Amino acid sequence: MADLSINLAGIKSPNPFWVASAPPSNTAYQSHRAFEAGWGGVVWKTIGDPIVNVSSRYSSHDLAGQRMVGFNNIELISDRTPETNFREIREVKDRWPHHAVIASLMTDTRENWHDMMKRSADAGADGVELNFGCPHGMCERGMGSAVGQNPDVIEAIVGWVMEAAEIPVIVKLTPNITDITQPARAAKRAGADAISMINTINSITQVNLDTMCPEPYVAGKSTHGGYCGPAVKPIALNMVHCCAADPLVQLPISGIGGISTWKDAAEFIALGSTSVQVCTAIMHYGFRIVEDMIDGLNDFLDGKGYASVNELRGKAVRSVDKWETLNLNYKRVAEINYDKCIGCNLCYIACEDGAHQAIDLITPDGYGLGPGRLPGKKIPQIIEDHCVGCNLCSIVCPVDNCITMVDRDTGKPFMSWKDYQEKLAKGEMERIPAHP
Repeated sequence: MADLSINLAGIKSPNPFWVASAPPSNTAYQSHRAFEAGWGGVVWKTIGDPIVNVSSRYSSHDLAGQRMVGFNNIELISDRTPETNFREIREVKDRWPHHAVIASLMTDTRENWHDMMKRSADAGADGVELNFGCPHGMCERGMGSAVGQNPDVIEAIVGWVMEAAEIPVIVKLTPNITDITQPARAAKRAGADAISMINTINSITQVNLDTMCPEPYVAGKSTHGGYCGPAVKPIALNMVHCCAADPLVQLPISGIGGISTWKDAAEFIALGSTSVQVCTAIMHYGFRIVEDMIDGLNDFLDGKGYASVNELRGKAVRSVDKWETLNLNYKRVAEINYDKCIGCNLCYIACEDGAHQAIDLITPDGYGLGPGRLPGKKIPQIIEDHCVGCNLCSIVCPVDNCITMVDRDTGKPFMSWKDYQEKLAKGEMERIPAHP
């Protein structure tokens, strides 16, 4: 069995699975339940001056009967006093000395940052996470994403924090920015020990067409909220990679955003994360989802021959590059397994109306009849000369591995767009003809 233990900038935990700073990490009671279920760490719900929340607070984006594909909240930081939170952090750390307990902090002045850092260390926290990401409520007070969107302000505040830091400092970054490497670089310049990303994305998930007010509904009004859940995973993976690949960042990363399975976690780790943080999936299914995540990650690592989860970290970083470096002479085409084809012809419709008209409908003579097929009904056939390898048919097909993408040898050498432009400029080749 692979070793799942990690060390993120000096913060150790028995596995990479951490509860993110959010409602599931609001109390000592919840932290105890999380650790009992198997979580490796807890990032405490953000501590600051107690706030007053509104009612209601959450909404969701559902898709084709699947609940909470995306989740929106307008809840703010902890509504409990710093005294209560730090006392409970001490209680949790005393009971779980080998698990990671991180205090998430949000405040304003230099003196207050120094005070919060001292109180976090005195409470026994293994590290702190600076919340520079909340896109609602707190940013209107000059905190949260109002800080995270300004690299100069990040650098100044992290500098204040590092003056008083006795334990590792993680800077949590907002995705509500054009280039996330800029705030990450600012955190690095100021001496931060690690970064975490992403915080939630500005969003409105739905409009109630009876009240003509978006949800969540607060006495006839609503506001933009923080978007999270499975729908944000691709955005989070991209931003994690951007920072992992940037030579001017080079900080340990705690990945956040849409993680609900071991596979999600493995993808974040492969793109550079050391730990992964989970919120929405816990709010949907409870703390015990970590059991499947631990078992699944262990099985995957064992199957790949990795002795430790740390061997997986960053494995996919170098495979992502600029478009101009990709091979223009590489070719893939779609291939249909007719033993699995159910004759829905969705691939044909998608290709005919939304792609490159590279699928025809033919009579099934000479082809096997897959499950659910009716004799005499036409079936799809790939027109290889027209297929550009876009993947759309394999993506929309409802049957796993019915349509796969296969390589075709073009007999041509590697040529990137950059190579192509250089050869054109030198007169070494003619321009590739456009499709008719």
